[in-house]
Amino acid sequence: MPTIKLPDGTHREYSTPVTVAEVAASIGAGLARAALAGRVDGKLVDLSHRIETDAELAIVTDRDAQGVEVLRHSMAHLLAYAVKELFPDAQVTIGPVIENGFYYDFSYKRPFTPDDLAAIEKRMAELAKKDLPVVREVWPRDKAVAFFKSIGEHYKAEIIASIPQGDDVSLYREGDFIDLCRGPHVPSTGKLKVFKLMKVAGAYWRGDSKNEMLQRIYGTAWAKKEEQDAYLTMLEEAEKRDHRRIGTLLDLFHMQEEAPGLVFWHPKGWTLWQQVEQTMRGVYRDNGYLEVRCPQILDRSLWEKSGHWENYKENMFTTSSENRDYAVKPMNCPGHVQIFNKGIRSYRDLPLRYGEFGICHRNEPSGALHGIMRIRGFTQDDGHIFCTEEQILGECAAFTSLLQQVYKGFGFSEIVYKVATRPDKRVGADDLWDRAEAALMESLRHAGCEFEVSPGEGAFYGPKVEYSLKDAIGRVWQCGTIQVDFNMPERLGASYVAEDNTRRTPVMLHRAILGSMERFIGILIENHAGALPAWLAPVQAMVLNISAGQAEYAENTAKMLRQRGFRVESDLRNEKITYKIREHSMQKLPFLLVVGEKEKAADRVAVRARGGEDLGLMSVEEFAARLSSESQSGLN
Repeated sequence: MPTIKLPDGTHREYSTPVTVAEVAASIGAGLARAALAGRVDGKLVDLSHRIETDAELAIVTDRDAQGVEVLRHSMAHLLAYAVKELFPDAQVTIGPVIENGFYYDFSYKRPFTPDDLAAIEKRMAELAKKDLPVVREVWPRDKAVAFFKSIGEHYKAEIIASIPQGDDVSLYREGDFIDLCRGPHVPSTGKLKVFKLMKVAGAYWRGDSKNEMLQRIYGTAWAKKEEQDAYLTMLEEAEKRDHRRIGTLLDLFHMQEEAPGLVFWHPKGWTLWQQVEQTMRGVYRDNGYLEVRCPQILDRSLWEKSGHWENYKENMFTTSSENRDYAVKPMNCPGHVQIFNKGIRSYRDLPLRYGEFGICHRNEPSGALHGIMRIRGFTQDDGHIFCTEEQILGECAAFTSLLQQVYKGFGFSEIVYKVATRPDKRVGADDLWDRAEAALMESLRHAGCEFEVSPGEGAFYGPKVEYSLKDAIGRVWQCGTIQVDFNMPERLGASYVAEDNTRRTPVMLHRAILGSMERFIGILIENHAGALPAWLAPVQAMVLNISAGQAEYAENTAKMLRQRGFRVESDLRNEKITYKIREHSMQKLPFLLVVGEKEKAADRVAVRARGGEDLGLMSVEEFAARLSSESQSGLN
């Protein structure tokens, strides 16, 4: 006779074993209709799950994040069902939940077309409307393998065959379709109402480029239509803000096939880069960092000592010369340890903070590359703090405070904090990981930050805090990080003389605020939709003459402003002023200065702010004062 404890603390007793659905119905008809799944003693289960002993139970609806995940998971199966009905020769492979939706990978003899996607979406809606029961079945592993082979689903059979012999597998049946899955799923297809298929992309079977290229159909699914509408509106806005399109429009950078994953910075783009870099250089200087520079290529032996050769080699570019193997650095930390190791260090020197705008290269898969957001060659605003174990808390808390100031200065006020703990593949003893993880969590508590824990997502050499910022349209971008590392300093022989004259190994804190400079600039471009604030804008003002008679005056005006340190250009072309204003407005410049005979005679300029706002006539001195005010870094 199970006793069920509910989230509000109440208890319900039942005379016989009871399903989650029956508990929901006993509480109320409304809850029974809304129920999608259950959480029994913390485990997510189907509504059909039988509870035979005392347990804690929460009924999961579409108001819960897990409920939305169940909807999306079930939607992936509905997608596969629809594809099999319309294209019987297609083979199904895997279909997981992803952020904001789901996908399913298929093997089919020809590419799916936009018309196919429309037909599939229509068929999904028809199957959902039938309100077909979704039923869990448990089969012996070998029976499942034989079944999927018999219906020509060789990929599914291969997946099941990788499960140990003797194990049972769970399958879910809806109508004429049956699929392998751990579940849980919605009780019937009628729960699946708000969805849209988005696109088709390529994906290798099991993620291996040596295998067949499959077709991945992406979809989005939501609990309510207004949520999906808001998401689709956000995607439209994101497309308008795409840094690749804006980078071309504003002549900031380009990428080309001869240098995959690498960036060609144009003059305006490099000016933006320098504004960001010099701002961060000031942050280094004002917070006790000593800037250093390390080689790009280091001998294999150093990467073996650091652990990278064993744990990270597949992501490294390697080369050889004169019978020696080298790697292009994927990160800066081993080089910084080499600088620390030159000379005798004392506890009085600690904490010792090194900073480097270090160029790194990582062999990212070509399919993962995305504009300047995900590339193979990038620059980090990297830094490493060598300190004692007692100094970890203070250094981590101070770094969090500094990062908050920097993000706010660049226009980002909302930060998400996440602690990533030890992965399965790691170096170092568990007690060191215990202390490192505890120090990071305590530093965030000390700074008053709420945080999530991401089990198993730390680096191989230490746990980390990931700092993510939210942009103008609500997207979250992971940028900053701080990692506690007890391992690498020891592996590379770093030591200092302690107060008792013994040799001790320092703790190494890996930290970055912006992360990849390229990626952060891409985020800035998209956050501002290319309309960068005056202090970051590559060109802060453009002086435009109405006719040839004001050309010299316009150029002299631009020259006077450049002499004051402003980034100002002039457009003296023999074009209509309306054409020039429209063209430079498209470039999203903060200010346009128009000069005609009236302005020339009055020794003034007519000032237009971005967006077409008329600021009236100003002297060069008055405009310089205004531009000076608006050109102040947000970090000042």
